[in-house]
Amino acid sequence: MDFNQGHGVHRVAAIAIAARPANPMLASEMALGVTLCLTSQRVTRAAHAELRAAIGRRAPAVTAPVVATGSSIAVRTVTRARKAVKLRYNASMASVSVNVLSSPYEVTIEAGLLARAGAMLRALSASKRCAIVTDDVVAKLHLSRVVESLKAAEFDAVTAIIPTGEKNKTLATVSSVYDTLLNAKIERSTPVIALGGGVVGDLTGFVAATVLRGVPFVQMPTTLLAMVDASVGGKTGVDHAVGKNLIGAFQQPIAVLIDPTVLTTLPPRELRSGLAECIKHDIIRDADHFASLEKSINRALALDVNYLADLVAHNVAIKAKVVAADPFEKGERAHLNFGHTFGHAIESVSNFSYSHGESIALGMVAASRAATKLGMLDDAAVNRIITLIRAAQLPTNGLKLDVDQIVETMIFDKKVKSGKVRFVLPDRIGHVVMRDDVPANVVREAIEGLRG
Repeated sequence: MDFNQGHGVHRVAAIAIAARPANPMLASEMALGVTLCLTSQRVTRAAHAELRAAIGRRAPAVTAPVVATGSSIAVRTVTRARKAVKLRYNASMASVSVNVLSSPYEVTIEAGLLARAGAMLRALSASKRCAIVTDDVVAKLHLSRVVESLKAAEFDAVTAIIPTGEKNKTLATVSSVYDTLLNAKIERSTPVIALGGGVVGDLTGFVAATVLRGVPFVQMPTTLLAMVDASVGGKTGVDHAVGKNLIGAFQQPIAVLIDPTVLTTLPPRELRSGLAECIKHDIIRDADHFASLEKSINRALALDVNYLADLVAHNVAIKAKVVAADPFEKGERAHLNFGHTFGHAIESVSNFSYSHGESIALGMVAASRAATKLGMLDDAAVNRIITLIRAAQLPTNGLKLDVDQIVETMIFDKKVKSGKVRFVLPDRIGHVVMRDDVPANVVREAIEGLRG
């Protein structure tokens, strides 16, 4: 079931319940479930009606209105369809299309997916070999399951295990991975899999972009932050002594495979870090879901896997739409950097004692307060943003770093253009704008405000 709109470019959804999906990757995996493919574009009235009718034929109880906008239709339609046919979550699957013109791919979200990763990768690659890059923590938790799945799909898997942590996201670590892959005599057709969080994904993507001048790349994120942000969009890279992510390349994956059940193995601090990116996405794009998250954040903190799966799908859909519109960050994609100009500087100056999510949380507070100082954002909105960040058990104050160092580090941020630091600032919840004219005193005040 495929819905095409007016100009033939806005494919909005393909939903099949208790039906064989057309996608061969999914056919062997589904006897009963929900397959959702979307580009998060606006739905025409006709497509909306047809979609609801199709769901109604298989699940008559689905009568509530479906919000006909991007990610909302993804999450709400799947949720209602599950309830109507009384599915357990592991009987369903969501797939979000990232329609980058040169290399479109699917982000598949399904409980238990790591154990079936081999079959899904085999549908994409005829290679006899594959490579896995993971870290020493994730390897103990999930590597054996993935290797067994790959062997069952007749892949000979080469594994490179790197030390965990942002401090190891360096060219030295990249070189060690090169050594492992090249000594194993991988070929240009050999898929390289990133099994881990954002550090593993960023570093492995850079390896895939550069080894043998480019090999296929697959993301298997194991943290919430990587699932909702780092694994989607093709940004790869490593850190430099001057700043974070200053060396890298764009390398879109051929697939992103997300198993939400692995989130139950995350330390609480890592889960909270991922929630910072979820909050960010709603501030920049979805005021309605921001209001929903205000009421439901405790479900995420309690590791409600059903809720987390829908939360991941919602956030992936937002990012997919932005990336499809601007794959190389020439304009709109920069909105995803809300909180990051302040946050990356805090993360670097702290020598990564603040996690990425904690740094972005502080960065969002600073950016929101700067927007208020500039007359862009009202006090009520700032208070809601700060309250939700606190509810996610993320920091909003208590910063003890040197303000001058933070300001100096921001000068070397990748988002600097023509010598001007560019900030993404909210003018309301659900919408942001780019500004390169923020006075230095406003920037400093915003950082100093994080102390109290």
